This record gives sequence, structure tokens and C-alpha cells, in this order.
Amino acid sequence: MRMEKINIFLADDHAIVREGLKRLLENEPDLALVGEADNGADVVSQVLARRPDVVVLDINMPGMNGVEVARLLRQHCPEVKVLVLTMHEEIAYARKVFDAGAQGFILKRAAAAELIPAIRAVAAGKNILDTLITSQVIKSLRNSSNKPLAKIKDPSERELVVLRCIAQGYSNKEVAANLGVSVKTVETYKMRAMEKLSLRNRVEIVRHAVKHGWLENI
Repeated sequence: MRMEKINIFLADDHAIVREGLKRLLENEPDLALVGEADNGADVVSQVLARRPDVVVLDINMPGMNGVEVARLLRQHCPEVKVLVLTMHEEIAYARKVFDAGAQGFILKRAAAAELIPAIRAVAAGKNILDTLITSQVIKSLRNSSNKPLAKIKDPSERELVVLRCIAQGYSNKEVAANLGVSVKTVETYKMRAMEKLSLRNRVEIVRHAVKHGWLENI
């Protein structure tokens, strides 16, 4: 039976890194290198033309960084999977690339052991996070779980009055005039009440009002 190959595109601004990656790929019968580039603009243009299965992408590249590249690829060819291969070990970088649309994040120092399995996993539709970053996330969660939870305060009566008025369709200016306070004070009351009730926008305020009967008999 003919093996279905995974087409790979390499994106890194260091030629020596690309050569090392190519040596890792060449002995894998199910992987095929279809292109490479050393700057962000070329990565985007070539990937759009070639449509590989997986782009192995560095974050630090001239012209356009890997986060921007991942975001553009998600917009213009979402079927192409992005596996970020980087030297950055901070959780914040992983969060950025996943937010941009990448499916995987592994470290260059682990590439020899993790790159090939990560490529196959990402090509199969899985999300991959380097084991070192995963351990940092777990450690962070454990540390936070040991901290006492802050007590969530209920909205004050004045904050609830303001929120009810907003739900009923009054503007901040109208509420301020009715209560005899400034518009800024109304905005402060509203934001405090929304934060305490975990409401993000006016739609959620109205939903909360309906649920609690605030809009009855008005």
C-alpha cells in the first residue's frame, strides 16, 4: 500500500536550524519536506501557494514574527496546521501562539525527541504542548490552589439600583440625574456590579435582569 505522506514546511531564520530539522525529517517515510523560508512574509506567501499539511514555525523571524504568521495562516488557510518550534520557554508565548491559531508548541531543545511525534499529532488534528511548559502550567495551578480564595462580595444596594436602571434602558446620564450623582459615579457603580456578578456586557445585564424579575411591572 502507498503511504500517505504528511507535507511539511519549515520556517526558521537560521539556516543551520533548518538543516538540522531536515535531517530529522529525511529518515521518516511518512514525512515530506515541501518548502522552507527564513522570514515571515515568505512563509505566508509560500504556504498559501503550496498548502502543506503542517508548518513548523519559529517565533523570532525578520519582518513578521511567528505569532503574526500563525494568525494570517489561520485566516487564509485554516486547514494548514501550525506547530511552533521555539527557544522561548515562557507560558506567555505558548498562550500567544495558541490564541493566534497554532495547534502545537514545542521547544527547540526538545526537538530531537519531540518534533516528529508532534508533527504527526498536529497533522492528525491534536493540540500539542511541550512537556516542560505543561509542567509549568501544572505547577502554577498547584500553587494557586493552595492560596485561599478571595471572598466574592455581593453588589451594594446602590450598585444594584444602577444596574436595574441600566437593564431597564436608562442611559448613564439619566440614571445620574435620577440619583443625584455624577455620570462617572454611575459608571463606577455599574462596573463594580458587573464585576461582582460576572457580567460582561449590556446583553448579559438584561439577561440577568430577566432572570431575577427586574423587568416585571415596568
